[in-house]
Amino acid sequence: MTHWYYADAQGQRQGPFSAEELAGHARAERLAAHSLVWRDGLETWQPLAAMASELDVALGTPAMPAESATSPAADAPYAPPTAPLASEQQPVAGGDVVLAGFWRRLAALFIDSMVVGFAYYLVLIVAVVVLGIGGSLLLRNQDSTEGMAAMFGMMALVYLLYPVISAAYYAGFESSGKQATLGKMAVGIKVTDTEGRRLTLGRALLRWLAVFLNYITLYVGYLIAAFTERKQGLHDMVVGTLVVDRWAYTAHPDWQQRGLGTVTKVILAIAGVLYGLMFIAVIAAIVVPMALQS
Repeated sequence: MTHWYYADAQGQRQGPFSAEELAGHARAERLAAHSLVWRDGLETWQPLAAMASELDVALGTPAMPAESATSPAADAPYAPPTAPLASEQQPVAGGDVVLAGFWRRLAALFIDSMVVGFAYYLVLIVAVVVLGIGGSLLLRNQDSTEGMAAMFGMMALVYLLYPVISAAYYAGFESSGKQATLGKMAVGIKVTDTEGRRLTLGRALLRWLAVFLNYITLYVGYLIAAFTERKQGLHDMVVGTLVVDRWAYTAHPDWQQRGLGTVTKVILAIAGVLYGLMFIAVIAAIVVPMALQS
């Protein structure tokens, strides 16, 4: 699929969009005929009017003359080769900010837990096979010292691998240009500091560490996000972070989603079914043996 971008009124690149999405912005009059657009394959940014036939949109505003449409320099903030995505730009203050509520955050957490868990077991299985085979061969060859070292290494791997993968995943994604993990991207939210700025890697790592507070409070730290004024969990309050809609603190606060959205509802429904089945299985594992014994 071809990715399209456009330069907004502040000269910042927005996107990527599909051709249909960009055409939708043009039909909704968020873009003018002279707005600069770009896609893979174009050497320079072009006025929207020049690409109207390709996008299948009708424009009522005449295009700017070619000489008055300033071509971006190579190091311009919205130049094709170097422009960061919209979420990577400096925060735009003054607009409405939609805070991510408890249910959107829960849906994101469900996906992220699945991703981290899958990555953990995938790496663990490979590592256990390699270390297990190597340790067995060393023990068989009566090299007990190296064989035992391999076994202890495997035990350490079991305990340390998950937090390492989890820290790399959450801190890496939340300090990236997207400011969001895969789960947060799916439901359209991101993490910022209290001023809407992108987190540094160090601050994102501190946020991951602060999540431990939610576990020692028996998940109350997560639940308070449903009741605090700025929808902050305990870890957010400690580190000074917010979880907001992906379009918050951008040039397009009007694109923010206030409801749950279809994706969030589907994720929550799937999570409800899975955890419901797990609960039934646990109850059955307790009740069935007791019934058989009576």
